[in-house]
Amino acid sequence: MSLFMPLLSAAAVNTATKSMSLWERMQPPEDISVHGNLIDWLFAYTTYLNLFFFALVCAGLFGFSYFYSAKRHPKAYYTYGNKKIHVIVATIIGLSVFIGIDMNITRMSNNDYIGVFANWPKKDENPLRVEVLAQQWAWNFRYAGKDGVFNTEDDVVQLNDLRLPTNRKIIFQVLSKDVIHSLYFPNARRKVDAIPGRLTRLWWEPTKAGDWDIACAEMCGTYHYRMKAHLTTYSPEDFEAWMNEAQKRALAMNDPENPELFWGWKWDW
Repeated sequence: MSLFMPLLSAAAVNTATKSMSLWERMQPPEDISVHGNLIDWLFAYTTYLNLFFFALVCAGLFGFSYFYSAKRHPKAYYTYGNKKIHVIVATIIGLSVFIGIDMNITRMSNNDYIGVFANWPKKDENPLRVEVLAQQWAWNFRYAGKDGVFNTEDDVVQLNDLRLPTNRKIIFQVLSKDVIHSLYFPNARRKVDAIPGRLTRLWWEPTKAGDWDIACAEMCGTYHYRMKAHLTTYSPEDFEAWMNEAQKRALAMNDPENPELFWGWKWDW
């Protein structure tokens, strides 16, 4: 794979989209993360159960409308719905929805969070660390240089262009320069808010090389639609080659007298 893959033009994207069927357009973005399947399963479970209970409600609504229509029952039958059988049926339906959907979704979400997403990579796992600064209307990404320390002259700083290796855990620390934004990786099913004055973080592990989108999932002002960045995932070898070249450029171009360049922060494990 080329280390500097060109972005698709808007015309090419539009052509590709038009060639897709309606069913293909309805599909979620390709999952390129180790644990994205957990989010997909939770979404599918919620959707299918809601469709099931929606079908039951429609069956009851139209079924009773048919069987108890004025044509079949000219004389109206009045009820307050407080008979024992009515209370039992309503209770069973309510508990089924509450336990089968609400509580079960809570249980699965809690298990996924505690068992996976809250298990932050340890230092000895050698995760890649990336600092992210959001602003109206761009994403700034910072990698520590060979010294492993952020906010020094050998840092690699990218504007709306994030490069990551596959099969390696990535930790992001995120901050906003102005208003609340939300760093969103559609292909990883992960997002985290970028908040002024408060560091937030998330981690995920890419599994596939390619070109992907990064978006802002928080309405952040007039030009919110401009908060789009590009993600390129490489094999570990290609990423190492790109990083070596990027660090050479950084050492040659970074101006220690430019205070705007050193917006990073100290990273404490």
